[in-house]
Amino acid sequence: MTTIAEKLQNLNVDDSAFVTLEYSDGVDVFVHNETAVDTAVWETDVVSQFCELVATPGLQAEDGWGNNILSELRGNGFLDDYERDYTFADYLTETIRENFYDIEFIENSVESYDYKRGFCTLSATVKVPAANFIKVSPWVGGWEVSVSTENGTLTFDS
Repeated sequence: MTTIAEKLQNLNVDDSAFVTLEYSDGVDVFVHNETAVDTAVWETDVVSQFCELVATPGLQAEDGWGNNILSELRGNGFLDDYERDYTFADYLTETIRENFYDIEFIENSVESYDYKRGFCTLSATVKVPAANFIKVSPWVGGWEVSVSTENGTLTFDS
């Protein structure tokens, strides 16, 4: 089976293009007690999927503003306590869950059905330079992958 990185390479995507990866999931929540986002953070896999991708060795993952995600986390002191024990993705997941409101890489939206119940969706968007994506070839199962070309935007479901 051909990977998305191989498909991009075969399509001769410009090295300066950015590959955009999007992942979202949601959960039914209670909205009356203001725990909707916290519930989604702990009960969906968005944070863990985001962290698995960002922790991929050699991947130059950027946020929507062009900032390197790991550099931002490091610069704000969120990686200071990592003990370099080969559990980096797990450490990132725990750190982002515990500091969700201070780390703005994952968007949230809450839809209220009534005064008590609703649905909370978390969404993560990561951008990676095409050349780096092709070189690293990260596992992107469940992510929607797209790249802009001169002929339009190509979207791959993984």
